[in-house]
Amino acid sequence: MKSENPTALGLKKSFGYGDRLGLAGPGHIAANEKFDFAGIFAQQSIRELDRTKRTAEEVMSAAQRSLAAVDYDKPWGADGDHLKTEEDVRRMAAAGYTFFTIDPSDFVVNEANGMGENDLRETVSRQESANIYGGHSLENLYLGKSYEISDELDLAFTPEALLRAGVKYGEAVHHMEKIARSIDRECADRPFEIEVSVDETETPTTTLEHLFIALELKRRCVDVVSLAPRFTGDFEKGVDFKGSLQLFEESLQGHAAIAKKMGPYKLSLHSGSDKFAVYPIIGRVCGELLHVKTAGTSYLEALRVILREDLPLFNDIACYSAGRFSVDKATYHLSVTDEDVAQLSHQKIADQEDFYLNQNKGRQLLHVTFGSVLTDGKRENGQTFKEAILENLEKHSQLHKDLLNVHFSKHLRLLSNG
Repeated sequence: MKSENPTALGLKKSFGYGDRLGLAGPGHIAANEKFDFAGIFAQQSIRELDRTKRTAEEVMSAAQRSLAAVDYDKPWGADGDHLKTEEDVRRMAAAGYTFFTIDPSDFVVNEANGMGENDLRETVSRQESANIYGGHSLENLYLGKSYEISDELDLAFTPEALLRAGVKYGEAVHHMEKIARSIDRECADRPFEIEVSVDETETPTTTLEHLFIALELKRRCVDVVSLAPRFTGDFEKGVDFKGSLQLFEESLQGHAAIAKKMGPYKLSLHSGSDKFAVYPIIGRVCGELLHVKTAGTSYLEALRVILREDLPLFNDIACYSAGRFSVDKATYHLSVTDEDVAQLSHQKIADQEDFYLNQNKGRQLLHVTFGSVLTDGKRENGQTFKEAILENLEKHSQLHKDLLNVHFSKHLRLLSNG
């Protein structure tokens, strides 16, 4: 029986495939079919929809066409990603999405880590006056209690640690509850599930802070299928993990124990594309309680097709991207700098595919400028880059599928090996 519409996937380990062009579905499905992951084949954030000038319905339809073409008969999901407002929720719910990722990053107070105790107390007092904790005192809720998370992990808040967690995440959780209630209303007649994400913040989420978020969600009766902390190390777009693997694994073990105890719910890895160094660790530690989210890496594989089959078009895109980088980088944490990009016009690149699509600087340059390329970029003949890219991908659909199949099989294999 065909699975024409998305549904809730529950605690089955899952993998999300962002598709900014609408033609990556066949490659995504081919890779996913070889591994034991539930696929989220329609996935787009509000930010990506706005930057590509696509609608939620267009993203959904592209996924459904690809699935129908292979008579797909397994449950699959559709993720309305990084939802910040109730209008965002209505927009994705109306298009039939079933997985809703709440992004409260505008309410996370990153400065909490550097605040003194007096400032922390004053801030929490203002929160309590604003009814952030529903008329409760933060200290009365959680201070003096011990939480047995696992045989190896017992947690308790010190006064300072509780204040810091409250300041950093209190208003964010309050906002999560507001958006969750909106999702409840919009999807009252069908299956749905909620993910909460605090990954796009400046500082890592500690185990105590994760516990605080989980306790507050439970107290507010907000059920989540997955939670995305800000993990230790750097998860930059389009490139591998940077940081200590040992510290990452130690931290991940604590987060996984909390997710199992307080839910259970899945741990979600955002900016999950190309993080090959940590995949075996994640697969081993998280087991079934795992969701991985990818997006821009599929766009880069599309550009690999363009480079191989229409090098003049690729060169036009690369040059245009270099001119847009200083503006488009604003919302990303990156290693590549304006100086790196400025030097590109002065150096001879012997192997363009290796530099632009295998090395970090080239990948990040192309990754963060996708919105400008797909909405505003044009060739000298007046044809838009998007039209030219889609024309090439349609013409070379088998190569496009094969590249995606190989690329995502590497992702899923390493996760499964763990």
